[in-house]
Amino acid sequence: MEFTAREDIDVPIEQAFEMVTDFEQFERAALRRGAEVRRLDDLNRPGVGAKWQVEFKFRGKPREMDLDVTDFDRPNEIKLHAKIQGIESDMKIELVALSRTRTRINIWTGLSAKTLSARLLLQSLKLARGTLTERLEKRVTAMGRDMEDRFSRIA
Repeated sequence: MEFTAREDIDVPIEQAFEMVTDFEQFERAALRRGAEVRRLDDLNRPGVGAKWQVEFKFRGKPREMDLDVTDFDRPNEIKLHAKIQGIESDMKIELVALSRTRTRINIWTGLSAKTLSARLLLQSLKLARGTLTERLEKRVTAMGRDMEDRFSRIA
């Protein structure tokens, strides 16, 4: 099962990549949403090998996710891999410079089930695919607007 989203923003690619790889900001956002986030690596800057363990509730049940950065190609893309109780997910965030001051953010997420219970969960997600895709697109749009606001304050 795959999800994709795309957003064009008025931020140069270098600054957009810095914002996309500002892991501390994403950790704080997850904490605000009620998740428990633990950093498992001791890297002092973003890169391959960054790892987290995240605990959160999804559909009323506690879930635990292991997340790690698998590829880091500054300023073009970052790839992540996640494991959530029988479901594995690969995510790619790709940045494309449209001009010196505009960047396109492409996000791709693929989910695969490794257990029977995970297959059942994925099947229910497939039924809600349209809603989930819409929510992802709204989140990516909001993230893009936030990045533009942050860039306008520092520019």
